Amino acid sequence: MTKTWLLIGGILVLLIVAVLVVNQQKTTQPPSERQASNATPVDQHASHNHPTTKVVPAYFETAPSRSSLGPTLAPEKFEGLTRDAYHAAREIPTTLAQLPCYCYCDRGMGHKSLYSCFEDDHASHCAVCVNEALLALKLEKEGMSAPQIRDRINETFGKN
Repeated sequence: MTKTWLLIGGILVLLIVAVLVVNQQKTTQPPSERQASNATPVDQHASHNHPTTKVVPAYFETAPSRSSLGPTLAPEKFEGLTRDAYHAAREIPTTLAQLPCYCYCDRGMGHKSLYSCFEDDHASHCAVCVNEALLALKLEKEGMSAPQIRDRINETFGKN
């Protein structure tokens, strides 16, 4: 009886290890090239074989339509800087959609841009998301365009 349970336990451990290995391989493979368009985010993850290549998380090259973006969570659910960041997501959604998020949530959560972080509660637990959104709002109010803001975000948060 004990041998049967050991055999079953061993098989379960092997299955779990196999699933983890397959998932790890999927996340470490370089993504296929995609055409940038209003509906497709740019994914510039570098291969791990090129450590000098700067890794830029996914973002939309051009502004998607506001109606194509999902709703954000209500800012009133949060406090302090987090609330301000969720307000920013509602105020400048197409700008945030054109920005990468340097917590790299595009890898593990499938986010398509910084805006995606505010469609759920992810940003409420992430200082990177909050700080990027607040910086983006400040820079847009100073008159910067989304590509200029993206350059600043890359300079500020993209240090590998």
